[in-house]
Amino acid sequence: MKKTLILLIAFFGIISSSKAQSWGGGVDDKDFHFGFTFQILSSEYKVLKKPDWRDPYYDLTQNPPGEALHNGLRSINTQEKLGYGLGFVVNKRMSSHTDLLLTPTLVFNDRILNYYLLDPGPVRQQVIQSTMVDIPLGIKLKSDRRKNFRAYMIGGLKYSMDITSAKKRSNEGRTAMEMLLQNKKNFLSYEAGLGMDLYFEYFKMSPEIKYSSTFNSILEHDGNNPYSNPLNKLMLRHVTFSLFFE
Repeated sequence: MKKTLILLIAFFGIISSSKAQSWGGGVDDKDFHFGFTFQILSSEYKVLKKPDWRDPYYDLTQNPPGEALHNGLRSINTQEKLGYGLGFVVNKRMSSHTDLLLTPTLVFNDRILNYYLLDPGPVRQQVIQSTMVDIPLGIKLKSDRRKNFRAYMIGGLKYSMDITSAKKRSNEGRTAMEMLLQNKKNFLSYEAGLGMDLYFEYFKMSPEIKYSSTFNSILEHDGNNPYSNPLNKLMLRHVTFSLFFE
């Protein structure tokens, strides 16, 4: 607790001193400048179920279908999961109040769905492990600078590619109830956020919070998967806190 208080006092001391004198900001005048970013993000699904999602599940590999593998579902819900990312910043100055921002980022983040059966027993949990390459392209709209502070809004599109090993997520050789939920490898999202530029003597730091959501479902349907069968769509949503250093 003492260490946390000391860090907070030091942080606010830096912010106060930055307001006392006008520092840095030369990067804003360059046509191109570069930097790096650290991110902490929280992910969850928006779950859209089929009308008959509660029904018992029968193994479709049997003809005719045999005994039900479970007697029905009570609920399906998503669970928030924290992740982190590391990336680069490429900033193109468009005008004194507008920038074009490209921030390719390597993101490590798992996604979780919980399946509650009518049968007594443990919750069936699907953990979708993912290592993503995110390529967001955004328009940054900046306010006037006030000494060492400037607020901004940002919005744009993000292309995501999952580079997790296909073998790691394979359902080959698994029984129906051991199968893994599959997500698409590539998808597109929209995003919007707010942030602030804080100017220091030799660099600029920008804390930012941003929301993103996929345009379309990222669910991969599998004809004999009891975890994908009750679902109609899965939309992926993120809330991301970033620190940019330029």
